[in-house]
This record gives sequence, C-alpha cells and structure tokens, in this order.
Amino acid sequence: MEEVQRPRVGRKRSEAARRAILDAALELLRLHGYARLTTDAIARAAGVGKQTIYRWWPSKAAVALEALTELGRAIPSPETGSLEGDLAAFLASTFRLLRGPRGTAAVLKGLMAEAQLDPEFARGFAVFIASRRGALRAILERHAGRAEPARLEAAVDMLFGAMWYRLLVGHAPLDIAFARVLARLSARSLRPVRG
Repeated sequence: MEEVQRPRVGRKRSEAARRAILDAALELLRLHGYARLTTDAIARAAGVGKQTIYRWWPSKAAVALEALTELGRAIPSPETGSLEGDLAAFLASTFRLLRGPRGTAAVLKGLMAEAQLDPEFARGFAVFIASRRGALRAILERHAGRAEPARLEAAVDMLFGAMWYRLLVGHAPLDIAFARVLARLSARSLRPVRG
C-alpha cells in the first residue's frame, strides 16, 4: 500500500518576518561579531519570537549564512562586453560591500574564523563560499569558456584568494584600483595560449 504524502502543517513563512530576521542578524553581526550573536538577540532585534527563528532555521549559523547569501545575491553579474571589464565591475561591487561602517568585512572575518573552529558551521560556510565562487566562475566561463577547467578554477582561487588575503591581513585596501589590477591580470592570464 502506497503511503499518502500529507501537506506540511504549520504557519506559512512571513516574508516580512524573514526579512526582519535576516536584517537583524546582519546588523548584530556587524556590531558584535558572530561569537556574540544569539538567537535571543536576533529575535528581539527583529521583533519576533525565538520560536519563529527555530521554525525556519536550525541555528544562528544558518540565519547568519542566509543573511550573507542574500547580500551576496545583490552583487550584480555585470556584462560590460569584456572579461576584464566584467571582472573589474564584479570585484569592485564585492569590495564595496565589504568596506565602510556598514560593510561586511568584520562579519566575514569572524565567520571565517568560526569555520576554522566549528566543523558543522564550516559545512554551511562552504555552501556560502561555493555560491560566491559560482558567480565569479560564471563570468569567467562567459568570456573564457574554452579555457581548460583547471585554469578557470585557478583564476577563481587567485581572485578570491587575493581578496581574502587583504581582508584577513589588512595590509592594503580592497578598493576599485585593486579590483582593476586583479581584473587586468586575470584577463591576461586567461587569454588563449598560442602554440
């Protein structure tokens, strides 16, 4: 006898509550970092009950990562007509999101540190990182799709590696000039090899 699938019960997810929770989580991450983030604090700041958060997310880590993922989706996938132009625009938008008093640089640094200490969180963080890598790789494939996959992966690693190095070490700014330099170097490295 076939088992009948029952419709899921419970309240429908309110988009206004979801947005308030994600916005509150980002604001608290900016102010206090991941280590001091609590579900209670998110609920208070969002004006919802703690049970609402647990109904939709299994942990504070899941809330934080969804908030960052939503923010990452706001970075456009530009089409300037050239690989160098698209990369420069994508990286400049990414760097702009990190900088300034409302930037996410401190948030990302804290989450990267947490990922080194907490294997469960690291798995979720890897999904967030993969989504950002996918967005960048799509730009590379659009212009240099015939390049061997290993070269495209190396280019993604170099571009994001340079970003993370400056983000974590803090020895130089993540600015538009750096975005342009990275874009130029990457575009040159992905030109077809003539034999």
